[in-house]
Amino acid sequence: MNFSQAEFSASYGTFNQLPPSDRMEIAFSGRSNVGKSSLINRLFGRKNLARVSAVPGKTATINFYRLENINFVDLPGYGYAKVSKADIKRWRELIGGYLGDGERDLALVMQLIDMRHPPTKDDLNMIDFLIDSGIPFIVVLTKADKLNKTERAKRTEAFKTELPSCEGLTVVEFSAVTDEGVGQLREIVGEIAGQ
Repeated sequence: MNFSQAEFSASYGTFNQLPPSDRMEIAFSGRSNVGKSSLINRLFGRKNLARVSAVPGKTATINFYRLENINFVDLPGYGYAKVSKADIKRWRELIGGYLGDGERDLALVMQLIDMRHPPTKDDLNMIDFLIDSGIPFIVVLTKADKLNKTERAKRTEAFKTELPSCEGLTVVEFSAVTDEGVGQLREIVGEIAGQ
């Protein structure tokens, strides 16, 4: 699979705009500013495939990227308070509608959590939702490069009690700066794609 061949496909602002699923999908979920766009760019080896912003809550749409027989789906970040209640409601409907749509060929959700901090209430709610819905997912701990060796060891140990069902989860430590975890994520995608 040639990851650099990924292309932006389309953006949708409301659930009703989403076209039917025509191929396998892998989605990226996480709170605002957790690094979804940076992960997408590193995964595909492209600098500006997904727009990276220093402003949390910038991605307010579901963005689709296409590579061979897979759609990669960037969900809006959740948990950012400095947006209107109407926007928060629309994002919830968009994310909930997408993930709750049993008609989609959703093969995997990459649930991103900032490694520097305990999972937020929203993170835990999302993981509980994925578990309850039977949606396959992995946890990607982003911004790993921002911790020294001691801090990383502490956070890794803490996640064992902070994350529900941690012992059964696939957890990948990731850094968009050092490319740590990129190879592992590409292997997971390749396995799902049957390549």
